[in-house]
Amino acid sequence: MNIKYPDLSTSQSTYLVTIRREHQLILFLRAAVLILFLVLWEWTANTGIIDSFIFSSPSKIGTCFLTMAKDGTIFPHMSATLYETILSFLLVTGISILAAVFLWFSRNLSAVLEPYLVVLNSLPKSALAPLLIVWLGANRTTIIVAGMSVAIFGSIMTLYTCFIGTDKNKIKLIYTLHGTSVHVLTKVVLPSAVPTIISTMKVNIGLCLVGVIIGEFLAAREGLGYLIIYSSQVFKMDWLLMSIVLLCIMAMALYAVIGVVEKVYQKHF
Repeated sequence: MNIKYPDLSTSQSTYLVTIRREHQLILFLRAAVLILFLVLWEWTANTGIIDSFIFSSPSKIGTCFLTMAKDGTIFPHMSATLYETILSFLLVTGISILAAVFLWFSRNLSAVLEPYLVVLNSLPKSALAPLLIVWLGANRTTIIVAGMSVAIFGSIMTLYTCFIGTDKNKIKLIYTLHGTSVHVLTKVVLPSAVPTIISTMKVNIGLCLVGVIIGEFLAAREGLGYLIIYSSQVFKMDWLLMSIVLLCIMAMALYAVIGVVEKVYQKHF
């Protein structure tokens, strides 16, 4: 189907059509790779090339999900993980922006805290989870804090670096017009940092999901992380792989939501 853009020249219209076709080709190839993988997985499991008890198969995973969806047992696990991930993500985003603002206002404070932020960001967060259980107990708060711990320190460092890298000429112009630091922050620093904030949010949504799953491994009584641990202990591989697939779908859905926010920002600003 030929698509025409009447308001554009022939060369511009041809270029846009080419870009559109390339985008459609990429989407097609992505779908083809996924379908090929699923077909090969199903075929090798049915023919005995791989052990279907250990590796399961797409049909078994689908049947398992439909069975658990029919009796309603899967939805509490999905909603628990989704709630914990979204809450930890929102807290990380808000706290990171506030912390970066405080560090931007006080360069001495940032100089003192920067090495500690680097050390805390480099710590293996899975090692902190047992300590969080001792401090906070085996409850949902521990899981949310575990989700936050994976993303928050790196997020603060990224945003602060962006803040201090703001165009110095624009800042000088604000001060020349007798503006204050608050004016610089609200008129220059934060607006110019919005793309970085959105890109950081894209990274953080995945990191928070990872942290929540780590927390659910140790401190949960429901959630997809809990289901993964339980199914591995009782050798229900269909449950385990189904939970992993659901986590992938959940991550893609959350990432897509942030992508929509990014497109809205780009369209209006």
